[in-house]
Amino acid sequence: MTDGRHVHVLFTGGTISMKIDPATHAAVPALTGEEIVARVQGLKKEARLILEDYARLPGPHVTPEWMWQLAQHVASLLARPDVDAVVVTHGTDTLEETAFLLDLTLDTDKPVVFCGAMRTVSEPGWDGPANLMAAVRAAVHPASRGRGVLVTVGEEVHAASEATKWHTQSLGAFRSPRGPLGVVDRGRIVYHRPPFRPARLRARSLVTPVDLHVTAAGVDDGLLRASLARGARGLVLEATGCGNVPPSMIPGIRSALASGVPVVLVSRCAEGRVSAAYGYEGGGLMLRELGVVFCQELPGQKARIKLMVALGVTTDPAEIRRLFEDETA
Repeated sequence: MTDGRHVHVLFTGGTISMKIDPATHAAVPALTGEEIVARVQGLKKEARLILEDYARLPGPHVTPEWMWQLAQHVASLLARPDVDAVVVTHGTDTLEETAFLLDLTLDTDKPVVFCGAMRTVSEPGWDGPANLMAAVRAAVHPASRGRGVLVTVGEEVHAASEATKWHTQSLGAFRSPRGPLGVVDRGRIVYHRPPFRPARLRARSLVTPVDLHVTAAGVDDGLLRASLARGARGLVLEATGCGNVPPSMIPGIRSALASGVPVVLVSRCAEGRVSAAYGYEGGGLMLRELGVVFCQELPGQKARIKLMVALGVTTDPAEIRRLFEDETA
């Protein structure tokens, strides 16, 4: 029996829509949404599905501007009384960034669930059908309301605010520092805990000239200055350890801050928070005193998305700091 709830499914591309090209032996976009759904046994019994071929993009072709437009489209769908939830298929390479942008900007309790695949329809063990089935089941689950944007890959349900692609090829490619919100247990969605939900940001626009730089031994400020020269409106630094950079980066950081460009600090470590624990040149304490914003536990790619959104809310340095550092904001 079909569930009475209406789920709008947006197909945007990614490996879930791909097959192996016999000439190149490499994966390329191929399947429509209807063709994918036709291969998922029993899916149409789970809900009243509305299928939309929104795009057919590989994950690396997604841009922040495209994410912003997708967010506006999803918001318009959720505003309709005949849509109870939205499911989005997406390339896994950038899925966490798009899902996080929607999590930051959508003001709704209706479920929004992202899914993707790690293998194509041409390969044994194509995981697209199982992940799409899990996404639809999560979308209609009563406990999914109010949890923010969700991600279903590899029989796990993650919060978009926490999920990151951890493995290049594993079917269970996504992890969250606190573990998944729930699992797919013999076809049922079982939640274990509530999510950590970020505060919604009411951005008027998305400010996309934000550059991400990775810190490594001996790196200087050359790339920071190049970012500033080309008009960067914000910088995100993936620092070493709990938030430290080589001394040779400090002049570029000073220049950015002096010109009103916010600098947001995260760690290149997979887990843990940044802090002002070290007092040497380039240490976290110096960065804090210079005015660098500490971004708690977000990875660099998500901090970059959040800074783009935050700059669409305000350019006031104190308010940007609050949006990143006040955990109640």
